[in-house]
Amino acid sequence: MNGRIPYRVAVIGGGPAGLMAAFTLGQRIAVDLYEQGRNPGRKFLVAGDGGLNITNSMVGDALLAQYAPADAMRSILEAFGPEALREWLASIDVPTYTGTSGRVFPVRGIKPAEVLKVIVDAVKARGVRFHTEHRFVGFDADARPLIEAADGRRTIQADAYVLALGGASWAKTGSAGEWATFFEGIGVRTNPFQASNCGVEVDITEGLRPHIGKPLKNIEVRCGTRCTRGEMTITEHGFEGNAIYPVIPEVRAQLNAKGEAELIIDLKPDLSTERIREKLRDATWKERTAALNLDRASLALLKAFTPKERYLDGRHMALDVKQVRIPVHGLRPLDEAISTIGGIAMEGVNADLSLVRHPHLFVAGEMLDWDAPTGGFLLQGAFSTGRWAAEGILRRL
Repeated sequence: MNGRIPYRVAVIGGGPAGLMAAFTLGQRIAVDLYEQGRNPGRKFLVAGDGGLNITNSMVGDALLAQYAPADAMRSILEAFGPEALREWLASIDVPTYTGTSGRVFPVRGIKPAEVLKVIVDAVKARGVRFHTEHRFVGFDADARPLIEAADGRRTIQADAYVLALGGASWAKTGSAGEWATFFEGIGVRTNPFQASNCGVEVDITEGLRPHIGKPLKNIEVRCGTRCTRGEMTITEHGFEGNAIYPVIPEVRAQLNAKGEAELIIDLKPDLSTERIREKLRDATWKERTAALNLDRASLALLKAFTPKERYLDGRHMALDVKQVRIPVHGLRPLDEAISTIGGIAMEGVNADLSLVRHPHLFVAGEMLDWDAPTGGFLLQGAFSTGRWAAEGILRRL
């Protein structure tokens, strides 16, 4: 047994949460990992398009504030937070660095596919057996997972199970949320999936259409009590980007309550209203854009969402630049979302992430109903919950 105790765990799902769970368990007990695709980590690779933001340098209360529900995630993140994740990555030869925004990436030159390969190799080195093209298709009469493969359907025999099946975003990666009905069938309540970290739907005027695909950089976006700075891109349907995603929970709440929501965009967050007034005081109309260093996309946005008479009058431009009010009438569909909320309700799991109704089943990753913005927080949450579920099993031994 190579020093292992006679105990077997099946991990279902080969994303970050499942891989971390398998790695954590593999040194002490026998582990089998089942993945529906030909290779593990497909969504991990999609998330790495444009740069693999693997975690964030935030710590303490600032880190916890990025997650909801914060109380449910506190112990999980305190046990295995960004610093611990970076130490683990370094231990398997994936060095990281912190960018100017506090986001953490693998050092330049290391591609997402290379990071994934190193992680998978590290898991295999611990004796974990991989079973690809094995699809989870429900539970048997004893609430043990059923797997379907080329040789047919069967119950997985194990002492405990970690299910890390993903949410309902990016269905092309196999993350479609179809598993929810199976859990409902064994008496485990799931919340409906909703888009998170997604674009917002806004009426794009003809004046804005020439700027579709262009980013507005260093802006501040507010919705209700939420406020964030960053970049947003004008799309055919509205806006998306790292300045939009953190306010989505408030947008969703307003849409659910009133059927509409409002974004307030500050095009010059580093300048006070009074400072803008000073810059505009002696400027002619044609000089105003140059005085504020507004690019064409920003000017088009200001014009599109400022009443025509007020825009032409110009006397309120200092205020208008600081609060472009934009009506939002919807969120983009689930399949366009970077992540989702919904899935297994936190009230249905024990502190160790085992199910209250079925303690032999542990759940981790995006299939749990928690939320966080982009910026490394999503992957951190997946790795952390995978680790926590695995340690919950080890504490039972």
